[in-house]
Amino acid sequence: QDKIIGTYFFYWYDIYSKSHIVDGDGTDALTTHPASREDFSYTSVRWFKQQLTDMEAAGIDVALMVFWGSPAEHGADAGLHWSFAGLPKLVQAREELLREGKRPPRIGMFYDTSTLEYNHWHYHADLTTDFGRRFFYATVRDFYSCIPARHWAMIDGQPIVLLYSPAFARKWDQSVVDFTKAEFPKQFAGRVPWIAPQDAWNLKGDGTCAWGGALAFRNPGIGELGPGYDHSAVPGRKPLVREREGGKFYEESWQKFLRRPSNFVMIETWNEFHEGTDIAESKEYGRHYIELTRKYADRFKAGWKPPRPAGPFADARSVSMGLGETNVQQGLRQIECEDGTTTVVTGKGRAARQVKPFRNSSRYLYFIVDDSFKWADTMNLTLKVDYFDGQRGRLSVEFDGSDTNAPWAGAYSHSKTSIELVGG
Repeated sequence: QDKIIGTYFFYWYDIYSKSHIVDGDGTDALTTHPASREDFSYTSVRWFKQQLTDMEAAGIDVALMVFWGSPAEHGADAGLHWSFAGLPKLVQAREELLREGKRPPRIGMFYDTSTLEYNHWHYHADLTTDFGRRFFYATVRDFYSCIPARHWAMIDGQPIVLLYSPAFARKWDQSVVDFTKAEFPKQFAGRVPWIAPQDAWNLKGDGTCAWGGALAFRNPGIGELGPGYDHSAVPGRKPLVREREGGKFYEESWQKFLRRPSNFVMIETWNEFHEGTDIAESKEYGRHYIELTRKYADRFKAGWKPPRPAGPFADARSVSMGLGETNVQQGLRQIECEDGTTTVVTGKGRAARQVKPFRNSSRYLYFIVDDSFKWADTMNLTLKVDYFDGQRGRLSVEFDGSDTNAPWAGAYSHSKTSIELVGG
């Protein structure tokens, strides 16, 4: 029942080779930047000591190492060899801090499943096969083989493993988790790992995590939050920015979590400078996010519950919006996103919005309700929609509800009724 605060720790940087610091064309690979580049490297005990010390200052209990060390990466010529090379330096750093009387975070594993497709063997893992399951398990085994057990982050004596997206596997099913849980104790004195798959795996584990907390707070079991997002420095990506708003977005995410907390929250991330999700000390933000994290870590441990959010709709009986050339928003606003991009159209003499096609799938309109209006965990509401029935189809509503059987712990709860469109 302990309250646990963790963060994702990216340790792939190396100032000496410029790996993950400068792109191949010589341009800056980082959107935000570390406060100092001196010894900024996975080969440096000093750098690891500073990061762990700062995590302790922030109130972080667990550092989950972002691990790319598949069985294909053992050779010194392997492209992801840093995954193994950095861990002895990390262990030495934590040992030294413990001898100095410090209490640095314990070490756990974030399994970056990109390696199920991108690895030195060019093997695309099918996790429903014996070889695929062993490939998967060996990655977990190898990570914990590099970390002495006294440093492990554990829940009820079980070392923590969080899983990234399943999209990189050719196939997967429940057997891969079951196999890992069965094999691990054979080589680690009876210990069974505590495995939390990302929600998209749709597998039974000990918990459920998510990804994207730096863009919007999520809590499928393990809370996921972050300070914002900006991958402007990453080549080949479409622009995507979630403004930090001077820390306001980060604080609001913490407050959303604390209104309905689980016992485990992950901060996304400690130092992913490429995507601008870092809370570590940086040139751009100093130690501001370390201090904010400490503030909310202490409140989380103390059981503090935020007051109802103030705002213009706190006493309102309804919220509304009109879709058109310029949306008229009263406590309800539209969100444009990849599978919910709209264009302005005119129907029967009235301005409206039409959803653009997206990969031959259903078309979606996304809306968010002002926090000052939705003041309780559960509320009974009536939804009224004006729509133009221009062609055959079906109109229905999904909402962030309390149906735990719905996808993502209720985040896509479906309305009991839908409307048949006849095109008339």
